[in-house]
This record gives sequence, structure tokens and C-alpha cells, in this order.
Amino acid sequence: MTDTLSYTQNNLLRAAAAHHRDDWIAEQLEAPETLIVPIWRTQNLIASMNATDSPPQATLVSGERARAIVKKSVNLTFLGLRNDKAVFAADLTALSEDSVGGLINGSEFIDLRTVGRLMNGSDASLLAYARGIIHWHNTHLFCGTCGSPTSIKQGGHLRLCSNPDTPHPTFPRTDPAVIMLVTDNGVKGGAPRCLLGRHSKWIQGNYSTLAGFVEPGESLEAAVTREVLEEAGIHVTDVTYKASQPWPFPSSLMLGFRALGISSEIILDEDELQDAQWFTADEVHRFKEWGEGDDEGKIKCLPRHDSISRWLIEDWLSEQT
Repeated sequence: MTDTLSYTQNNLLRAAAAHHRDDWIAEQLEAPETLIVPIWRTQNLIASMNATDSPPQATLVSGERARAIVKKSVNLTFLGLRNDKAVFAADLTALSEDSVGGLINGSEFIDLRTVGRLMNGSDASLLAYARGIIHWHNTHLFCGTCGSPTSIKQGGHLRLCSNPDTPHPTFPRTDPAVIMLVTDNGVKGGAPRCLLGRHSKWIQGNYSTLAGFVEPGESLEAAVTREVLEEAGIHVTDVTYKASQPWPFPSSLMLGFRALGISSEIILDEDELQDAQWFTADEVHRFKEWGEGDDEGKIKCLPRHDSISRWLIEDWLSEQT
């Protein structure tokens, strides 16, 4: 099932050796066949959607339009090669809405999460990559060590601070987060169950798997065990890795696990969760889709299709008879 995970199908050749070839990078930015992936205020450029049944299409810009975008952009980053064509992310965040409108020609900037699951997998993955690397640039404009301004090096895969005495390098980073479906074998002869929770900030009725960031000095398995105990008071064992998913919303790598609950009583950390409950497969099958809940929260909803939380739930459901 892992081939159905959104944002995991990036087919770029990353060509890391090219990061150090400044002359080659400059040549590619002038080449008519080079593809530009524009980013504006964390949004991706999508071909304007109309009443047709066609899925959303990523807009990759080349030729004269691409060169116009390059001249207006900051934080240009070489992403890799697609079919031997260089691909760059171009940050247009500094432009006003009116200014950026003159460059996009029939497309529109859209939050990738609203359309990503409907797109071609490789295109959605490319747009997620571009969004993530541009977010990193925009949050590392100054050195975290000395506070000096930083500048782009190595094709956008290094920011170097301007401190003349010790120019500190900063490389792109992503935040590891564990996300886990806790299950049990049922109680008193009942059907197996899964543990799902909800945050107060989520849309009404939405329930999902538990998740949390990995702390310094902590293994992934320990992070799973700690997060489940902290948030829901459940002790777990048999922590098993399932799959991972890039999650540039804004800057995480989601590491998916299954764990077996060895206690049943839920003790909520109300700073983390508004609610958590055990559900059988039959109960989960009655959940509605994301966004279909009611104001009172009586109608429960599944996570979005593009999330690994949804994938973990469906993977478990497929095992139940």
C-alpha cells in the first residue's frame, strides 16, 4: 500500500554533485527547457481548475516565462533533473498579489493540501519538495549561531552566514515526527480496536492517529511509547515501523508506526487532546470523510486522504475481517 502514500513519489534525479557547479547552475537558469516550480507564500502554482473532470495539474514553467519568474524570485533552489531537464524552485513570496498575478498566466496559487491527493503522484511530490525547501530558506535568513544574514550557496542546498570571522553553514533540515496507530486485540472477547483522538483546533468530528515530535536523545520507538502514554495514558508494546511520508506542512518527516496497547483506560492530557476513544473496525467504517462533521461533533470523520494517518488506519482496516 505504500505506493499510495501522497508526496512519496518524487521521481527527480537529485543530482547532488551539481550543487557545487555554479557555472552549470547559471547556465541551466538561462536554458529554455529548464522547468521552474513557483512558490508564493507557501502556495503552489496549479493550472486553473474549471468545471471539467480533469484532475488538478501542476504548472511547471519554462522558456521566457520561466526567465521572467527567475528575475523576480529570491531563494532559487536547484531541485534536480526530470527527464534530463533541470528543475528549480523559485520563491515569489516577496511579490504582491497583483505583481505575482502578471506572471502566472492562467494558473493560480493554491494550498497543496487541498488538491495534492487528486494530482499525479510525482507532480504532487515535486510540489511538496519545492514547498518544503522554500520554507526552509525563509526560516533561515539569519544565522542561528551569530545572527548574521545568510546567503544561498550550493544551488540552494546551503545557507552561509556573512560573519567574516567564522561563516557558519546551515543545511536543509526536516523535523522527525512519529505518528502511530495504537491497536488492541479487543476486550472480553470483543473485536480488535484502534485508538484515535482529536485536537480541539481540528475541524468538528475529525479523529486521527496520535503523533508527536521526536526529542533529542530519543529513539523512534521510545518516542512512540512516550507520546502515547503522555497524550492518552495508554501503555504500548510491539512498536513496529510501517512507512514514512514527507510532510512539508511546514517541515516534517512523518514516521509511521503500529503499536499494541497493553492497557485500556484512557487518561487524557487535555493540553494535547480534546478526546480519545477506542473504536472497532465496524465503528471506523461508519466514519464520514474529512470535513463532513457536524458542529456538535457527533458525526466522526476520518483524516484527509493525503495523510499517513489515513493510510495507517486503512492499512489496519484491511486486516480486519
